[in-house]
Amino acid sequence: MPDTQALPAEGRYVYAVLPAAGAPTDPLTGIDGAPVEFVELGELAAATSVISLDRPPGRRHDLLAHSRLLESLVESTTAVPVEFGAVLADRESVVEDLLAPREEYFVELIRRLEGTEQFNLRATYDEEQVLAEVVQANPHIAGLRRRTRELPEGALHPDLVRLGEEVSGALDHKRAEDTDGILALVAPQVLEIRERPGSGVDRVFDVALLVERTRREELEDMLEGLAEAVHERIRLSLTGPLPPYDFVGEGQWG
Repeated sequence: MPDTQALPAEGRYVYAVLPAAGAPTDPLTGIDGAPVEFVELGELAAATSVISLDRPPGRRHDLLAHSRLLESLVESTTAVPVEFGAVLADRESVVEDLLAPREEYFVELIRRLEGTEQFNLRATYDEEQVLAEVVQANPHIAGLRRRTRELPEGALHPDLVRLGEEVSGALDHKRAEDTDGILALVAPQVLEIRERPGSGVDRVFDVALLVERTRREELEDMLEGLAEAVHERIRLSLTGPLPPYDFVGEGQWG
């Protein structure tokens, strides 16, 4: 009879890496309401919980539980988020496969992130206003618009193609100018700016800001004044503080 080995029923879900000295002492819960346990190596601790391997994490409430725990951790300590869905075999694997091979990396990253918070800043156009600006600033686009105004909806006409191309190019130019102008004012208030993915005609930019906690109020006050100054054409939206998702590097888990 062939030798068979039962597959493990449980694994260790990993949420974040933080300073061992900063691990919260109050009880915390993670996915499926499981108690959070801290697995330590030297200066580091990994926030983990036991998870059933009957199904992989990925449901919406799993993501919400993951996010809630990270947000709770960054309220009291410096936490490096681990990508959603990271499951290891057991406590020993957390040490041997996650913490030990990257110990120096995590220690240095925690030191760099200490005392900071992430905020996301998004800028969007008032689409009607910015398209009016594009037409007014470019006589050629204005002429194409006049010539194509009476064409039937859905018509395939060379002038319509040229109009679309020229409006798109003009918007790209205007977007770059507005982004540079706004972020030049933001940059002195923050430690680092990273672009976030996104698209859309109304999108100006979407960036992550790494901010010193002691300068949060200063940044918010500056952005309130800036939002008032540009509100007729651009809407600014600031969200946070958040775990430093955009400032932990790429590929460190592989």
